[in-house]
Amino acid sequence: MDGNNGIGVHDQSLVDLPAAGNGAKPHVWSSFPEHGCKTDIRKQIFCNRSLNMKNIVAVGFDMDYTLAQYKPETFESLAYQGTIKNNNDENAVGDHFGKGFCLFYCSPWLLNWSFDWKYMVRGLVLDKKRGNILKMDRHKYVKVAYHGFKELSKEDKVGTYGNTLVRDSFDEPDYALIDTLFSLAEAYLFAQLVDFKDDNPGKIQESVDYARMYKDVRAAVDLCHRDGTLKQMVAKDPKRYINEDPSIVPMLEMLRESGRATFLVTNSLWDYTNIVMNFLSGSSEVDGSKSFAWLQYFDVVITGSAKPGFFHEENRANLFGVVPETGMLLNTDNGSPMPQVGNISARLFTEQKNHACQVFQGGNVAHLHKLLSIESSSQVLYVGDHIYGDILRSKKVLGWRTMLVIPELEKEVQLLWESRDTRKELQFLRSERDRIEDEIHHLKWSLKFKNPDGDAKQKLSTELEKLELERESVRLSHQEAQRKLHQKFHEPWGQLLKTGYQNSRFAHQVERFACLYSSQVSNLALYSPDKYYRPSEDFMQHEFGIVGSGL
Repeated sequence: MDGNNGIGVHDQSLVDLPAAGNGAKPHVWSSFPEHGCKTDIRKQIFCNRSLNMKNIVAVGFDMDYTLAQYKPETFESLAYQGTIKNNNDENAVGDHFGKGFCLFYCSPWLLNWSFDWKYMVRGLVLDKKRGNILKMDRHKYVKVAYHGFKELSKEDKVGTYGNTLVRDSFDEPDYALIDTLFSLAEAYLFAQLVDFKDDNPGKIQESVDYARMYKDVRAAVDLCHRDGTLKQMVAKDPKRYINEDPSIVPMLEMLRESGRATFLVTNSLWDYTNIVMNFLSGSSEVDGSKSFAWLQYFDVVITGSAKPGFFHEENRANLFGVVPETGMLLNTDNGSPMPQVGNISARLFTEQKNHACQVFQGGNVAHLHKLLSIESSSQVLYVGDHIYGDILRSKKVLGWRTMLVIPELEKEVQLLWESRDTRKELQFLRSERDRIEDEIHHLKWSLKFKNPDGDAKQKLSTELEKLELERESVRLSHQEAQRKLHQKFHEPWGQLLKTGYQNSRFAHQVERFACLYSSQVSNLALYSPDKYYRPSEDFMQHEFGIVGSGL
């Protein structure tokens, strides 16, 4: 992590971030640590694999939960309430899934339920068959488990997931991965239904098991996202649902001034994309007309991309041009405009060619490479929020360089710093446990194999009893300190990127597939666009400045 030993205040004199279009002098980039400044550790970019930005010719972005950071307290609550409402509309749900879908959803109880947006976290795994929600380490050992909202005992965890001859893969179809912030509401509703089924026998049909409940929840949440309700609400009042980030436009300007191409690839369609990007760029309607000023910050925009399928070149999806003013789709030949039939289309075709930024819908990654004149996939850095939809495919299939946005990281590293004394105490207690265990082992060995005389045997036995009492005392102290630290990060689930002393499964995925990771996409503005990112030691990179400072 480039040697920062704590949470510092960034020297703003080294990072001039003028507003777009104000005629300011060229930007001065922070190039930590070259200028000797300390970037706030919560805003740093952490490196898993060396990445020389001088080799990057194009930087691309996802939109939802990457450029646009949604507020979970409003957006996820909206998704939850929309799902609940749909589930209680028998006609609406029945039209999509058949009347059998409503047999256990159409009930007055659901309308009284509420959503705690802080409860679920990314990286969890849902056991569809058993109704359990799991958090595991990188080796797929289950460390925290709940049945609905009821915590499983250590014996239940081991009995269910530990006593097997073959390690469970914890993958589909029996498990569901909560790997995106969009999934938090559905995981919470699933847990509520599990408890409701257990606590109210007979109110849900016996034929409806936990797996069927999850399937129906997933379908209902998808319907809530597809029917346009969520996006219509966001479009009416973006500020209520999306965090404002004034550093996004300066960041994009920096990248473009450095000679790099920038592109946007999002699954959202053009109408919604334009509203969100206008909000993020501070643009608004002019004389009642739609604004497209934000397009100046990109070379190519691809909407309706249908990721992760977009990342496969064999995907045969057609690429259409988008007319920004109307949203009309125009035919293209692999990105090259094609003459349209009819006078109206010809006018739109002419207007489309006059736009500096090319806007498209659909297509695949081969189209994008051609549009940007990319010669090697390693020349592309793509920034996204979704391990599987954005990072895994672009990294594993294409070999793009990748950056994962983890908004939760900001709070996580803050707490890591604040709890550094507790973590030192835990390390000391763990060392003490190991020391005492070794001494007990040596005493037992002496008693068994050295055949001491009566007085010596009594002395050794007394010392053994004393050590066993000390071991129990240290064990309880260690256990209590661990519990308090766990709850400080998140009461049910603990650290996002740890489970005890092991990296969590989510952290393992971050290490494998993300070259870089950071709390916000705009943190790129705090570093030189020509920076050479290098990983630190063998532990998780965001811990380096804390662990390396003497912890």
